Amino acid sequence: MKIFEANISSQVCTFLKDFLINTSSFENANKKLVKSFGINTFFENDDDFQRLKDSVSIEALSTVEEPDRAEYGDFQTNRALANQVARHLAKKKISPEIIIEPTCGKGNFIIATLSNFNAVKKIFGIEIYKPYIWETKFNILDFFLSNPDSRKPDITITHCSIFDFDFNDISKEFPTEKLLIIGNPPWVTNSKLGSLNSSNLPKKSNFKNQNGLDAMTGKGNFDIAEYITLMLLDAFQTHNGYLALLVKNTVAKNIVFDQKVKQYRIGGIEKYSIDSKKEFNVSVEASLFYGQLNSNPSTECNEFDFYSLEKRLGFGWLNSKFVSNLADYNKTKEIDGVCPFEWRQGIKHDCSSIMELERVNGHFVNKQADEINLEEDLVYGFLKSSDLKNTVIKNTRKHTIVTQTKVGQDTSYIQHLYPETYLYLKKNISNFQARKSSIYQGKPQFSIFGIGDYSFKPYKVAISGLYKTYHFTLVLPQNNKPVMLDDTCYFIGFDKIEFAVYAIILLNSNIAEAFLKSITFPDAKRVFTKDLLMRLDLLSIYKSITKNEIEEQIVFLNDKYSLEINLSQWESFINEMKPKKEKQLTIF
Repeated sequence: MKIFEANISSQVCTFLKDFLINTSSFENANKKLVKSFGINTFFENDDDFQRLKDSVSIEALSTVEEPDRAEYGDFQTNRALANQVARHLAKKKISPEIIIEPTCGKGNFIIATLSNFNAVKKIFGIEIYKPYIWETKFNILDFFLSNPDSRKPDITITHCSIFDFDFNDISKEFPTEKLLIIGNPPWVTNSKLGSLNSSNLPKKSNFKNQNGLDAMTGKGNFDIAEYITLMLLDAFQTHNGYLALLVKNTVAKNIVFDQKVKQYRIGGIEKYSIDSKKEFNVSVEASLFYGQLNSNPSTECNEFDFYSLEKRLGFGWLNSKFVSNLADYNKTKEIDGVCPFEWRQGIKHDCSSIMELERVNGHFVNKQADEINLEEDLVYGFLKSSDLKNTVIKNTRKHTIVTQTKVGQDTSYIQHLYPETYLYLKKNISNFQARKSSIYQGKPQFSIFGIGDYSFKPYKVAISGLYKTYHFTLVLPQNNKPVMLDDTCYFIGFDKIEFAVYAIILLNSNIAEAFLKSITFPDAKRVFTKDLLMRLDLLSIYKSITKNEIEEQIVFLNDKYSLEINLSQWESFINEMKPKKEKQLTIF
C-alpha cells in the first residue's frame, strides 16, 4: 500500500486511521506521537495532517509505481543489508548514544540501529525526497508497533538537502556523547547531478583544489558521497564515535589518499567489500567504509570481505608513496621513482561523430555514415583504448582529423591550405559549438587538446588508461605518418624505433607489471594515470633485469613482428635516461 508515494504497512495504516479520527489538530497529533514513539514533528503543517487523515480513511490506497531514482545515485539499502551492517558494528562493541543518518532515504538504517543498539538517546535523519520522509516515519511507527517494549529514543527526521543542513548544531549540542554516523550517501558525481539540473548539490567550489586545467578537464569532478563524508568529518572528527558509510571504492580510496595532507582525526580505517550486484543490482565496486573518530589519523586502510570478514589486502601511504597493495609493493618498491620520459595523454576533441573517421572504398566515412572527400595532410591514424590489445600495432581501423599542432593554434589556415577539410568542418560547426567543456570557450574554431610536439613522435609506447591490461603497446607509424591516440590513452614518444623497443621491453617486464599492480586500483575509473606512470623509473627497471632477458625479447619481437632491432643503440638509450649533469660555470 502507498500513501504520498510512500510505502505503508497495513498495521501503520490502521493505527493512523484510528489515531487521527480522535485527534483534532496537527499540533496535538505531534505531541501524542512524540510522547508515544519519540518522533519529533511528525506533521510539518496542518495540510500534511489533513491530507494524511483523508488518505488513511480511504479503503483502497494508492499503488503508484515507485519512481526510479537511480540516476540521482539513489540506491536504497535493503533492510537485510542495513541490519547486517548494524550487527557488524555491534559485534565491534560499538554502543552509540547519538545516531546520525545523513541521507536516510526510507529509513532502513534507522530501523537497523533501533534493532541493534540499546543505548541510543537521539537519532537524526536528513532526507531531501519527501516521499522517503513519509516512508521513514511510517517504518519507525511500524517498528515500534511491532516492538512495543523497545527503547524509544528522541527521533528527528528533517526534510531538506544535506548541503543546507548545519551539522555543527548537533556537534555543539552533543560534545561528549558517543556518536555513530551511518548510512549510504548518493553514488553519483557532482557533474552527473548537474546535468540532471538537480538542486541537491554542494555550493560551487573547487573543493579538491585542482589547478585550472585539471578542474576543467575532469579532475574537478567528484563523488557527492566523498563530499558528504568530508563534511561529516569536518563537523565530528573531534567527537568520540564512529563513521560507517556505504560508498563506492573510489571514495574510500580518495579519502585515505587525502589523509596525507588533510590529517582528519579518523583512525583504524577499514573497508568491507560488498556485492553491489547482489545488494543493489548495479555494477559498481562499493564497500562499507569504517573508521573511529577522534583518533590519530590513519594513512592506511585494511580491506576485508564484508560477508566472510576474510582479510584481503591493505592500501594507503607507505612513507611518501600511495599504493594499492602494501605487502606486494615492498617487493618492487626499488623501481618507484621518476620516469625519465614524460608520459602524455592523447588527443581530446569531444566531437567523435565528426572527427573520427574510417576509410571505406577509398573514401573517409564518419560516424554519421557520410562519405567525405578530404585532403590527406590533416588525417592521421587513430587509436582508442580498446585498440591497444596487441604488443605491436602497425595499422589502425580509425583515423582522425588533427586541426592543430599545439594547443591554442589558430585554425584559420585550414581554409586556405585544405579547402575540402575546411568545408567539411564548417558544415558541421554546430557539433563543435555544442561541446560542453569550458576548455573550448574562447579557443579557435575546431580546437583540440592534448596536442603538441610529442604527438608527432613517430614511435610511441602506449597503454590504455581504462583497462586492467598492465601491458604496453608499441605503436608504429602508418603511411609514414605518426599515429595519434585518444585521451583515454597514455604514451611516451621517441624519434628512434630502437629506443621505443627498448622502452617497451622494460615496461612489459615482470617487475614493472608487479609494481604497477601494487600501486593501481583496478576499480578506478582510470586504472592508469599520468601520475602513476611517471613513477616508473626505467633506469631502475633496467638494473633489475638481465641483458639476456632483453636480448631474448628483442629476438621475440623481431621474429613475431618482422622488426629489425639490435642492441646497437642500447648505450645511447641508457645515457638518455640518466640525469643530465649541469655543466660547471667557467669564470676564468
